Amino acid sequence: MDLTYRPRRLRRSFALRSMVQEHSLTPADFIYPLFVHAGSDIQPISAMPGAMRWSLDSLISEVERAWQLGIRCVVLFPKVDESLKTEDGAECFNPDGLIPRAIRRVKAAVPEMTVMTDVALDPYSCDGHDGIVSSEGIVLNDETIEYLCRQAVVQAEAGADLIGPSDMMDGRVGAIREALDEEDFEYVGIISYTAKYSSAYYGPFREALDSAPRGNTTKPIPKDKSTYQMNPANAREAITEAQLDEQEGADILMVKPGLAYLDIIYRLRQESELPIAAYNVSGEYAMVKAAAEKGWIDERKVVLETLLSFKRSGADLILTYHACDAAQWLK
Repeated sequence: MDLTYRPRRLRRSFALRSMVQEHSLTPADFIYPLFVHAGSDIQPISAMPGAMRWSLDSLISEVERAWQLGIRCVVLFPKVDESLKTEDGAECFNPDGLIPRAIRRVKAAVPEMTVMTDVALDPYSCDGHDGIVSSEGIVLNDETIEYLCRQAVVQAEAGADLIGPSDMMDGRVGAIREALDEEDFEYVGIISYTAKYSSAYYGPFREALDSAPRGNTTKPIPKDKSTYQMNPANAREAITEAQLDEQEGADILMVKPGLAYLDIIYRLRQESELPIAAYNVSGEYAMVKAAAEKGWIDERKVVLETLLSFKRSGADLILTYHACDAAQWLK
């Protein structure tokens, strides 16, 4: 054939392919989510093979392991005792609560590790929602934000580097930025869950934290989070959310879930100069693990291909439960 250009010329060898590779992964791209509980044991999470609920003591060794593998950021999620859960989730801003204690211990042991936190009420709420639920069954926006600001300040006081509001209340980024600045935490960043969809991919995570919406005999409880998390059918709305978060002072924008929303990552990359994060969520993780256990896929190849797809779509950072495995494979 008389062809002027043959793309296969640059695929002939590993060296050539490496020379023209457009995107790459490093362990520093990963943010490692860690579940913490107040007990003394390490608890396997049945719906997330390989993931654990860490005690405060064991958490430190896992953070140290992540640091040695080249991971530079962890995000902490609390499994809160049922006795501490209330309708307003006030335990979220207890300065001696589980997450502030975990932050202080991580920073004391591995001071250079970036610590990200989660700001929302669902782990602390007996109703299982990210905000306060009224007696009429409405998730209250402005009343919730007051609690989120107090939660963010307590986490910053404990030593958090990045505050991660995952609640999807309107205006919370600006309010949290103002609250942090007023307490002289202007150097603490906000990594906003900008486009967080009302997704079925969160099931294993909610099992890990026991944070799903639950019935209540005293008031109606919304069965899902669709009145504040985004409709999976919407893409343009994500741009609106990103523009608002950027105006309100977000430092990093996040898309959650990641794999089913690569188009959203791409759209935000075109719209914003801020760093973009993708959350490779629990359901995505669990599906890979289940198929690998059956021998249906090559786990290593699928994981690295999946993570690379986030970078290709425009993400700078990836929250993933595969972080330590992927970092080891990359080495």
